[in-house]
This record gives sequence, C-alpha cells and structure tokens, in this order.
Amino acid sequence: MAGFKTLDDIGNIDGKRVLVRVDLNVPVADGKVTDATRIERIAPTISELSGKGAKVILLAHFGRPKDGPSPEFSLEPIAKAAAEVLGRPVGFAADCIGDKAASAVAAMNNGDVLLLENTRFYKAEEKNDPVFTEKLAANGDIFVNDAFSAAHRAHSSTEGLAHLLPAFAGRTM
Repeated sequence: MAGFKTLDDIGNIDGKRVLVRVDLNVPVADGKVTDATRIERIAPTISELSGKGAKVILLAHFGRPKDGPSPEFSLEPIAKAAAEVLGRPVGFAADCIGDKAASAVAAMNNGDVLLLENTRFYKAEEKNDPVFTEKLAANGDIFVNDAFSAAHRAHSSTEGLAHLLPAFAGRTM
C-alpha cells in the first residue's frame, strides 16, 4: 500500500478548486511549444479532474527567471499548447497569487482548466516560504501533485502546499 493518497482516494470534487502541480518545462521557440510530450503526460490527470467537475488550477515553474517576471519565462504560450493537447480551452492568469489569480479562479465554472503564471517569478517559491505557500493555497481546496520530475524539490508549489491542503498524487506519480 502506498504511503500517500492518489486520485482514487479523492472522493467528490464537483465544484472544488483543485490546485494541480504539473511539469511544464517544455521547449519553446518563437513563442510556440516545440515538444508537447510533458503536456501529453499530464493530460489524463487534468481530464479526470475536470470530468469530475473540479475547477482545475495548474501550477508550474518554467525555466529559471532571475529577477521576477520576464516575458521569456511566461507560461502563457504553454496554456495555448495545453489547450490543443486537451482539446478544450485552458485559461491563463498573469500571476500565480494575488488579485489576478484570485479573480481568474473566481470566474471559473466547474470543469474549467486554468493555468497560473510561473511560480518561479517569486523567489519565495524555491525557498518554500510559508507566507507565499499560504497565498498559493488561498486559491485551492485540494492539492494534487502531478509533477513527478519536480517532486523531489522542497518548494512551495510541490512540498509546501501538501501541508496546507488535502493532498493527493496525480496519475504521473
């Protein structure tokens, strides 16, 4: 028996805000994703949660921005690629915390998918800062980690959230 809960244990999530940590470190050239393999790997988890009526809120880092927000490290083009892979709209919020994120989450309908901006735009992400982690958690009711390649990192969006919200492993775990 696994020492952690999986999506098989999640129960009724209809209308719940589910924060899903995913791996979206994909190659991008000229603003377009050139290899969507990592997006394809997380699609089953996203589709399952969405199909059960959850408001699916994706969290990810992308690259290593040095001084806060930078257009070259924005997840916005990746939201477009995710929509193509999933065959459904994927909204995008220009921040992962604060008013922009909260407004985008509040506007979601059951089954919607939303990608929040790069968590690494905040240095607090890699420090697993408790205040930053609480700000991330404010937009969710449940946490699902589906980022196998980042699961070893003790960051706010991987390890920290699992202490603040009911936590489950996604299908790639």
